[in-house]
Order: sequence, then structure tokens, then C-alpha cells
Amino acid sequence: MDLLQDLNWRYATKSYTNEKITEEKLNFITEAINLSASSCGLQPYRVFAIENAELKAKLGATSFNQQITQSSHLLVFAAYNKVTTEHVQNLVKLMAEKQGVAIESLNGLFTTMDSYFKGRSDHENKHWAEKQTYIALGTALIAAANIKVDATPMEGFDPELFDEILGLKDKDLHSVVILSLGYRDQANDYLADSPKVRIPIDEMVINVG
Repeated sequence: MDLLQDLNWRYATKSYTNEKITEEKLNFITEAINLSASSCGLQPYRVFAIENAELKAKLGATSFNQQITQSSHLLVFAAYNKVTTEHVQNLVKLMAEKQGVAIESLNGLFTTMDSYFKGRSDHENKHWAEKQTYIALGTALIAAANIKVDATPMEGFDPELFDEILGLKDKDLHSVVILSLGYRDQANDYLADSPKVRIPIDEMVINVG
């Protein structure tokens, strides 16, 4: 039940104080992201955690979202541009190491996964990677709420600017969504004391058979 209280507490924070979140809390959130559900376990994204105020100002220069610059930390979720055989090989190698099995025993898994992604276009795999990234974002929001860190998910940013400044093209990545972290400015955030607005649960959830 505590989780429901955490989720009721959280909202898309509109204004932040200048208080910094601790390294321990940042690590908690990023470790939760790393444990997030991911199809095939491939985790086709990377997360950039940015604290530097000058860099955040550059990234937020063309955005209407002040939370980018106000935040204690800004998380940038960047998805793969394509899924390659090397990505699958790296995952299978890691699985063998973590599960203590011979890599040859995973040849069938490798062939199935590699064939699946090769059978799709780069555009299809890019879109799939983006959808996977949003699962990780959801985990980050829940983790932040659990330790009473405020967070704001945003698509209102210039992805081309982010990609250029962070050198994402060279990493074969592209920015998808961002998440500001920090602490709500109770006095200057018009939503800070507002009750959460959600449709009734029996309207949102349709029980079938």
C-alpha cells in the first residue's frame, strides 16, 4: 500500500528548489532503471545523468520547460538507432557470465534473437527501442516517488540539440525523453498542493471475464 501512497504523492513538478539530491538517491533511481523490465533483456537504450548547470542551460536553451535548468539532475533517455548482431552477441555473452553457463548453450537463443531483429527494418527496431525506453522511464518515476524525489518527464525539448551536445550520433543513439529530478518549490509551483486528478478506477480498468 505504501507504493500507492508514493504514486499519489508524485506529480509532474513544475518548479524546483535549488536543493540537490544526494548521490545515494541518484544511484537508487539509476539502479532501478537498470532493473527495469526490458524485452529480451536487451535494454536498447542508455541513460545520461547530468548535474552540470552550464550543460543543463545549453540543453534547455530552446525549451519552454524550465525544469531542465532548475533540476538537481537531468536524466536523458537515449534509444538505439538500430539493433545489431553485436548488441545481441553482447547480451548473450553477459547472460552466460551471469548465469554461469557455457556460451555455446545459448547459441539457439542468439540465433533466434539475431534472426528476429535482422528480419525487421532499422526503422522498426528503432521504434521498438523507443518504446522500450518508456518502460525504463516509468520505472524511474516510480523509484523517484519511492524515495520522495520529485520528477518531471518531458518530451518538450529539442532532440537534435540534445543529440548534438551529448554526441549521441557518434554513439549510435538518439534522445527520446528526459526526466528532471529534484525537490518541488512548494511556494512557486501552482500544482504542488493540488489533489491528483485521475478518472475513476472502474472507468479506467475494464474487467473481462
